[in-house]
Amino acid sequence: MASETVVERSGNKDSSSKGAKSSSRGGPIARVSRFIREVVAELGKVIWPTRAQLITYTGVVLVFLVIMTTIIASLDFGLGKAVLWIFGKPDAATGG
Repeated sequence: MASETVVERSGNKDSSSKGAKSSSRGGPIARVSRFIREVVAELGKVIWPTRAQLITYTGVVLVFLVIMTTIIASLDFGLGKAVLWIFGKPDAATGG
């Protein structure tokens, strides 16, 4: 048999939005202060990489950048040569 789930709905719609409104009260300075406190608390939860991991990750990123730069530069050079071969070089006499 299929199990039935009973969902209870309250007629009071203000109960769910009441908590959201109370947390957003306060002036702009209080909100900025709370935001900064929350950011500092979240940064405390971060698992920071070790020095060895950081060096490894940096090396991976730099190698990836060199490879991608080489690929894009090669494509640019090759397509530029292909366009010049197809359309020819502009004549100096015509100015174009």
